[in-house]
Amino acid sequence: MANEVRVEQLWIPDSVDGPDAADFLAAVEVGRKVRMQTWGSDDLAYAPLEKLLEMADPYERQVILVAKVDGEIVGTVDIALPLADNLDVAEFALDILPEFQGQGVGRQLLEAAEHFARDEGRSTILIDTNHPGATLADGMAGQLIPGSGLGFVPLKSREVEFAQHTGYTLQHIEQFSSCALPLDSKLVADLQAEAEAANAGRYRVHHWTDRCPEQWVEAVAALENHAREDGIPGADDGDMVFDAHLLREAEEAAIAQGRRTVVTAVEHLPSGTLAGLTTISVLALRPDVVFQDDTVILEEHRGNKLGLLIKVANMERLTEQFPDARVLYTWNAPENRYLLTVNQQLGFTTAGVTGIWQKELPDFGPTVS
Repeated sequence: MANEVRVEQLWIPDSVDGPDAADFLAAVEVGRKVRMQTWGSDDLAYAPLEKLLEMADPYERQVILVAKVDGEIVGTVDIALPLADNLDVAEFALDILPEFQGQGVGRQLLEAAEHFARDEGRSTILIDTNHPGATLADGMAGQLIPGSGLGFVPLKSREVEFAQHTGYTLQHIEQFSSCALPLDSKLVADLQAEAEAANAGRYRVHHWTDRCPEQWVEAVAALENHAREDGIPGADDGDMVFDAHLLREAEEAAIAQGRRTVVTAVEHLPSGTLAGLTTISVLALRPDVVFQDDTVILEEHRGNKLGLLIKVANMERLTEQFPDARVLYTWNAPENRYLLTVNQQLGFTTAGVTGIWQKELPDFGPTVS
């Protein structure tokens, strides 16, 4: 390309209003424009303050590299380095302004990010590509199947070709779905009746927001560990074992970032144990756009429509507490038929898929002392 591309690390300001925040605001705007291009809305884009709050996440170090052409930021790569587990992993999110795509900017940014990750001792790189539903229906685009699980990404898409050319391998697919809120009241009544008939009065739901009641802390930590062992998408699959202390730390970190957490759990009355839970996150500055987090049901309690019971209850609870919420987004593994069926009953529709790609960086050379 004619213009020279300069890659540098982004300065993270103390506030979005300061005189040194211009580059940070421009970098966040690149992400917004790319999401507008991909999804037709900026629902999945960060507001500047939201991004600034996220940079202080105690569980991962975040660094942003930017590509500048003539002093203007035209591309960014967010680098997330997990700090609690998965210490060999770096996760990248690469965004290039539409008018600068296909000109080598992405390749330069990605190479710089890989060098940075290698210098930080990270050898496994994860990156994702996003594909709206319309691109999946294009029979001419071909299909690339992941290394594990179901689903596909369109083989001839620009993002897929870029990932392959830069040495990444498609690991798995996550189905991305959305549901309009609030739920229809007749639908809610029907689904609640169906769920309650199936569990025959053996279960009771419990709700909380932000902080788990003391009596359930150990049980919730155990459910989180169960989600990890099960490899539930969205649950971290590292070696960190959740306990009451870590759960409280995670709650405090979410509150510090301005995030609200709406939880519904279900108790098995005969044994007094928690059989499952589901969580929705509400971001500080976008109460209209909310995100479904883990839904976990212990194996021995499946088949009682508990997933349906707690998801309906939690979405109703969300609407009571956050009446501005108009859309709920979720990601699921395509092979998780159980949750996908529940989501379909609730009115979720597929918006597209996210492909998760992996690359192993070459071995580190011997260190010379």
